[in-house]
Amino acid sequence: MESHHHEHNHQLTSLNKAFIIGITLNIAFVIVEFGVGFYYNSLGLLSDAGHNLGDVASLVLAMLAFRLQKVHPNSRYTYGYKKSTILVSLLNAVILLVAVGIIIAESVDKLFHPVSVDGSAIAWTAGVGVVINALTAWLFMKDKDKDKDLNVKGAYLHMAADALVSVGVVVSGIIITYTEWSIIDPIIGLGIAVIIIVSTWGLLHDSLRLSLDGVPVGIDAQKIQQLIMEQPGVENCHHLHIWALSTTETALTAHIVIDNITQLEEVKQHIKEALEEAGIHHATLEFEDERTTCCKECCED
Repeated sequence: MESHHHEHNHQLTSLNKAFIIGITLNIAFVIVEFGVGFYYNSLGLLSDAGHNLGDVASLVLAMLAFRLQKVHPNSRYTYGYKKSTILVSLLNAVILLVAVGIIIAESVDKLFHPVSVDGSAIAWTAGVGVVINALTAWLFMKDKDKDKDLNVKGAYLHMAADALVSVGVVVSGIIITYTEWSIIDPIIGLGIAVIIIVSTWGLLHDSLRLSLDGVPVGIDAQKIQQLIMEQPGVENCHHLHIWALSTTETALTAHIVIDNITQLEEVKQHIKEALEEAGIHHATLEFEDERTTCCKECCED
């Protein structure tokens, strides 16, 4: 138990540090990028700075949800604020898609209205962005459980997407410097937008599914029902419901029909252990005696 507690605290401290460092670095970069963009009259840098500012907001929201998840339940919120992690992950996915929409709109506009810019200034500034975004993404990526928490996954995708955007801006800046082909900028922007959409779609799908109390991805309700029915003493399982308490915790309720009510505690222990191995740690089970259930069904008929 002590080692698990130590590991949990280590993860909490590690992720808090990742959020704080990521937010601080990206706020500093947004200020610098806005300044350089205004000085060189670069729409590309100003747009990228606006996109990065949106990602700072997303990181703040994700960190807020991460901390709210640790708040203890109370008489008004009996599950605490765990559900906020799902809502924030959905909001982050929407923010990413809105940012992609802005990038596409600006890229299309640049295709028809090319703007002459200083390629070297764009490349150097965006190069700093690559380092900062890649470093922030790495802080989240090194956490082995990043794919189990949609908010950590969302933060990682935000930063990885930003690093890609910055790489594209660097490449366009270098090409523009040597060729003066300003049209390269919007073409690379459209390509990056497609990459971000593909990487974000899974996050949007998963968070929307959890917000509607759907069965979390990776859990098969039919297999869980079969798993319960395979336990010794279990005759049937019905009224099975599986949903997410948060981006990392799954809950289950079910009615279990057993053949011998005197063995209830033993049967319950077997079921709980099987569900724990399946990744479900919050199970509420209601037990029914097979003979009582049969009598009820006869009366209803």
